Amino acid sequence: MENWENKHIVFFDGDCGVCNFWVQWILERDKKDKFMFASLQSEFGQQFLSERGLETNVFNTMYLWKPGRYYQIKSRAVLEIANLLGGVYKLSFIGKILPAFLSDKIYDVISRNRMRLANQKCYLPDQHQKKKFIQV
Repeated sequence: MENWENKHIVFFDGDCGVCNFWVQWILERDKKDKFMFASLQSEFGQQFLSERGLETNVFNTMYLWKPGRYYQIKSRAVLEIANLLGGVYKLSFIGKILPAFLSDKIYDVISRNRMRLANQKCYLPDQHQKKKFIQV
């Protein structure tokens, strides 16, 4: 496991095919090695949630955490991930013109239907990618 304190941690639903797809998508584009990952169901994920008074048994929200600085949820987490990936993904700043409550409504519709959108897939990371997972 790499030193996660200097990374952006993406918390995701480890049992969700759509979520696992997006983790893989981020991994493939994280050329500057900015991200690490942990499932919300893991001990690390549960600790993150409970320390912030967040639901520990609902896993329909993606969180992006920069230790010691901030955490973002739902659409704002997605937009910040795209921004941090850089390149063409920096165009995601356009999404920030929508108020969070509106962009989160879109996020919530996708989240509610995510189990129907993708089959559960078993993703096997390579050796380098395995180091980027805190716990799953």
